[in-house]
Amino acid sequence: MQLQGRVWKYGDNINTDVIFPGKYTYTVTGRDEIARHALEDLDATFVKNVRAGDIIVAGRNWGCGSSREQAASCLVYNGVGAVIAESFSRIFYRNALNNGLLAITCPSAVQAIEPGEIITIDLARNVVQCAAGEFAYPPLSPSVMGIVQAGGLVAYVKHKLAVA
Repeated sequence: MQLQGRVWKYGDNINTDVIFPGKYTYTVTGRDEIARHALEDLDATFVKNVRAGDIIVAGRNWGCGSSREQAASCLVYNGVGAVIAESFSRIFYRNALNNGLLAITCPSAVQAIEPGEIITIDLARNVVQCAAGEFAYPPLSPSVMGIVQAGGLVAYVKHKLAVA
């Protein structure tokens, strides 16, 4: 399986309040409303121009800060196919998986990838392909891939219970 998309590239320590502003946490609830506020304080062009399958590439500690689940779901609702980062905050990483958002740690790819380029994530080979070459990342466990492919943890568990 492969994912291909255009890159949106951001730096280090992008916190959940920048990914999804905290001022909306308890007032915005619908998918479309949540999607509308993704990255608005970091990149005002993101929501207007993001396309399904686009990929976020980021530096160290992506998603640090509060445990705000909307920081992951707002990206999913905008059709983001994956986030590739040098590193993730532990809570964001878990929220990403819970929402079916692929999160890949690959520092060498992050440094090589240019904003706006089209890249490919080859999930079978565990490599990120970009203009600068191929960069391997640690394989994701079968359970992590199952959660992402199911569209999130709830869907994954429902499927597992139905099969059992």
